[in-house]
Amino acid sequence: MLERHELEAFLTLAEELHFGRTAERLHVSTARISQTIAKLERRIGVPLFNRTSRRVEPTAVGRQLYGEVRPAWDRITTAFERAVDAGRGLTGVLRVAFVGAAGGQLLAGAAELFRGRHPECDVRLREAQMVDLMPWLRDGEIDIALGTLPIHEPGIVTGRVLVSEARMLAVPSRHPYARRESVRTEDLAGVKLLQLPDTLPDSLREDRTPRTTPAGRAIEPGPAAATFNEMLTLVGAGHGVFPVGAQARRYYARPDVVYVPFSDAPPLRWGLLWRADGATARVRAFVQAAHDLIAVP
Repeated sequence: MLERHELEAFLTLAEELHFGRTAERLHVSTARISQTIAKLERRIGVPLFNRTSRRVEPTAVGRQLYGEVRPAWDRITTAFERAVDAGRGLTGVLRVAFVGAAGGQLLAGAAELFRGRHPECDVRLREAQMVDLMPWLRDGEIDIALGTLPIHEPGIVTGRVLVSEARMLAVPSRHPYARRESVRTEDLAGVKLLQLPDTLPDSLREDRTPRTTPAGRAIEPGPAAATFNEMLTLVGAGHGVFPVGAQARRYYARPDVVYVPFSDAPPLRWGLLWRADGATARVRAFVQAAHDLIAVP
């Protein structure tokens, strides 16, 4: 296997036909080029260049090797440069996913701010259902997503908390809890708790749909739902209750569902998610734009 510096020395000398100019192009000494070519020739077993005091020219083997290696090396170099551009550049397309109307409105604002800063990069927003978000992210269908936290998954990076909101309990409008001003987390032991899809991370499911109350009382699990609207439909039909964020009162007002605040539950937190191997300049710039948007008074 040839080393990169050996390839560069050979290809450059075959083009310059001069050790001094080759050394100048590669920013090394003439002696280094001479040593590299000699070592390469020993490994191959035949001379690659004929050397005289006046000229340097490739041998038949040298010309053949150059003709076969040069196009391949050009393709490798181009591919590497494209990878660098994708990682560091702010051109192309950034695919961003959200779940729910509030998330879409937030990311639309972040996308507008991002485009103003980086007009050469297009942002494409996609709505995802709960079951889609993590598979889309892992499969590379999207570059970044807005989701509820906590997310503890291998290969997935969680950004700083972007938004926090009060946690509420969605209950059927005819349920006794619907007449309360607030509920406590211990009250979950007296109801059936609807479940998140199995495709979501365990860390998120444990936070939103725990098996027991803080005091250790068992919580009866209800049926699972694949989408948020499906979840609210099950709530309205009396099949169970489900913890939601306060934004649900504004974006998902329904006659069959009442949202009751928790008096002792921690807030529901939202943040941006992306693959650890996909932290490109575009992703980092969008994360910054989203946080700058929230920081505007």
